[in-house]
Amino acid sequence: MKYDIIGDIHGCWDEYRQLTEKLGYEWNDGLPVHSGRQLVFLGDLTDRGPESVKMMEHVYELVSANKALYTPGNHCNKLYRYLIGRNVTINYGLETTVAELQDLSRPHYRKVKEHFRTMYEKAPLYLVLDGGKLVVAHAGIREDLIGKQGKQVKTFVLYGDITGKQNPDGTPVRRDWAVNYSGKAYIVYGHTPVQEPRELNNTINIDTGCVFGNRLTALRYPEKELISVTSSLPYTEEKFRSFV
Repeated sequence: MKYDIIGDIHGCWDEYRQLTEKLGYEWNDGLPVHSGRQLVFLGDLTDRGPESVKMMEHVYELVSANKALYTPGNHCNKLYRYLIGRNVTINYGLETTVAELQDLSRPHYRKVKEHFRTMYEKAPLYLVLDGGKLVVAHAGIREDLIGKQGKQVKTFVLYGDITGKQNPDGTPVRRDWAVNYSGKAYIVYGHTPVQEPRELNNTINIDTGCVFGNRLTALRYPEKELISVTSSLPYTEEKFRSFV
């Protein structure tokens, strides 16, 4: 199987559709189809962008039909906790998804809620593909954590190598784990927006900040070809971080 791995979408439906078409997918009955290839979503389908509910339902339909793979991100995790009634702070983009959900009729809301809960609960923390040669994890993964589960692994793949401290904007301070990665598996991840896909030590970050006005990017595997489309949203330069 060949894969098309898509970075953080964050409710940017129009760009997602454009990207799949650019990748050569044909939309039949509302779903993108490509012979011999499979879409892979590395998390953060929702929040901040204009059409989070549409993305949630679309990916649920694809995954349920075995036409795509999905592993969650930190925004997916927070939305899941909100939907099951946990006490979460509605900020950092979750407020946009909640507003969409609240505009739905009650039967529609219950359906969307059940679909997302089902998809999230069945999703693996990270994906190991191509006989272990490829690993897709939302915020990345250290070599020693591959093949493992548990709280430490969950924290790493959702949030990265966090230090316990916070940036001025309230986001966690993260170590640059990819600098020290020396594993044989090719790691594809997102989570930290970068202006250009960042390749380092057999890893690649493909979150090119579509929701912050840059681009939505996909990696074709095993070709390792990058395909992207330009965002329709206003560009917000301060949202992009550079590693030194």
